[in-house]
Amino acid sequence: MKLLFLFFFIPSTLSAQDQDKGASLAITFINSLSSSQKAKTLFSFEDMSRYDWHYLPATMVVRTGIALRELDNDQKKSISVLLDHYLSDKGYAKTQDIMNNEYLLKELEPTNPNRVPENYFVAIYGSPGKDSTWGWKFSGHHVALNFTIVQNKLAFAPFFFGIYPAEIDTGKGKGRRIITDEEDLGFKLVNTLTVQQKAIAIFQLKAFTDIVTTNSAQVGSLNNVGILTKELAPQQKDILTKLIVAYLSSMPKEIAEARMKRILSEDSNKIRFGWAGSLVKGTPHYYRIQGKTFLIEFDNSQHKANHIHTVWRDFNGDFGEDLLKEHYQTSRHHHH
Repeated sequence: MKLLFLFFFIPSTLSAQDQDKGASLAITFINSLSSSQKAKTLFSFEDMSRYDWHYLPATMVVRTGIALRELDNDQKKSISVLLDHYLSDKGYAKTQDIMNNEYLLKELEPTNPNRVPENYFVAIYGSPGKDSTWGWKFSGHHVALNFTIVQNKLAFAPFFFGIYPAEIDTGKGKGRRIITDEEDLGFKLVNTLTVQQKAIAIFQLKAFTDIVTTNSAQVGSLNNVGILTKELAPQQKDILTKLIVAYLSSMPKEIAEARMKRILSEDSNKIRFGWAGSLVKGTPHYYRIQGKTFLIEFDNSQHKANHIHTVWRDFNGDFGEDLLKEHYQTSRHHHH
């Protein structure tokens, strides 16, 4: 796969300075909480709820942590600053847009009890600043962000973004879309395939009704469906690379670059692009991109194909599992 011009320089970890900043932003937030708020927000790193995540509204699937609606304006600002630090500008804007969309949903469906703006939850695991291993998560309707920090290395999966309506079809926001490249580049890629390539890439004619892995705590590779990158023409490979980048670009630049570098070294000939459903916008469609180390799923099938779910999973690295393993192995050796 051709490296896109965006990957100039690739450190593999967040700089210590960045990490200290992340920890100190988390500490600022923690220090602003009352003791009853802390009781809701703070967990030991070993707490199993760290692995619980979902993308349905929090009224339907209970979240751990404290909700934004329970915080004062300064505390909400602290969370915004923390999110801003752990996401790229694009990822931060997308998160805010999805959260603000809850106000629109409340307008569209005033009697639906699940339309509760600011019903997004923050939970912190371990002690930032004190422990070399800690994590935090941010979750609510259509947003699930999981950050695990192990010895200055950051794991960001699973991460999930969704949006409904995917495109507003009436009123003042008409035409507005929040998740764009992930859909447009997917269509672009599948529609540049030749008849022979389509026969391999399209693995079923009907889209799924959701992402297949839903909110599993851990995922392994799914069936090997779809077309291998080595069977793609150069310009098709470019579109595929851009599509992968569309997901990674929500992450801070150095994290996205390190992850992409790893994909190019470990996965490049093993990546498959598989499509299910319609090749036309407005009818249910689904795709997945699967490598040796990661899985991307995109689904737009609900509400007459106007409801998007997207997810990035790392097979060994969800919730920092690979980093933790490495960390425990080295610390064990040091103790002997």
